[in-house]
Amino acid sequence: MTTGTIANEIVKSVRERKEFSLLAVIRNEYFLYLVSSVLFVLIWHWAAAEQVLGKSLATPYAVAKELARLMTIKLAGLTLLGHIWASTQRILIGFVLASVVAVPLGLFMALNRTVNAIVKPVFDLFKPMPPIAWISIAILWFGIGEASKVFIIVIGTFVPCLLNAYNGIRLIEPELYDVVRSLGGNRKDEILQVSFPAAFPAIFAGLQISLSIAWTCVLAAELVSARSGLGWIIVQGMKLTKPELVIGGMLIIALVAWLTTLAVSGLERLLCPWKRHIEGL
Repeated sequence: MTTGTIANEIVKSVRERKEFSLLAVIRNEYFLYLVSSVLFVLIWHWAAAEQVLGKSLATPYAVAKELARLMTIKLAGLTLLGHIWASTQRILIGFVLASVVAVPLGLFMALNRTVNAIVKPVFDLFKPMPPIAWISIAILWFGIGEASKVFIIVIGTFVPCLLNAYNGIRLIEPELYDVVRSLGGNRKDEILQVSFPAAFPAIFAGLQISLSIAWTCVLAAELVSARSGLGWIIVQGMKLTKPELVIGGMLIIALVAWLTTLAVSGLERLLCPWKRHIEGL
């Protein structure tokens, strides 16, 4: 039993030991995760073995074997880990550059009408443009080096970061500000005690969305012009007609993207301990 305190209330949570039953095991979420994963791999293996899609679909074993081979040999001077780090490094640079500008700007737009009036028309003009549409102009401006790839990632991650920070402030219940005013608080107290804490969950949701988009952007940039990265590996698999290389690169991207999202979720739990999780939803 654990005891926690919220304001002047004491909240006790008791972890009950439930009786073992087959129905409880079947309905357990981790068991369902395992079943769905195994079922997916079996269907994948069957489709590849029966050549449902011809020879363009490799079996899970062939993909795993190819990834293990890439761990020991070098492609363009880098092993698989080197290519993973090349893509991840581009993601981190672009993501950090976009978030440190977009999040404060979104907060200022929501809190200051003058800033909002200046920035929002320009932002609404560029917001609908897909990041991939910037690839050609990025190459013209920055060449085919790292700068163009980072620029595409910044463009792709900027919009979700700013939008979520902006809406995180704008969607706060007005009653929360009324509570601060009734207790004698000023505008500074409203911002520090209500605006920022209430907006943090929306901000982190935007960061997670931005990370997903960042992987799409870096893949598109590496497909066009690169000599390293997971996108380049996928291109080589396509050129060499090796579906196991293409699918392996896709799976690695999914895995690394999932791990980076978990890192952001962990940071959110650390910085937003007040965020409540509703069980059963």
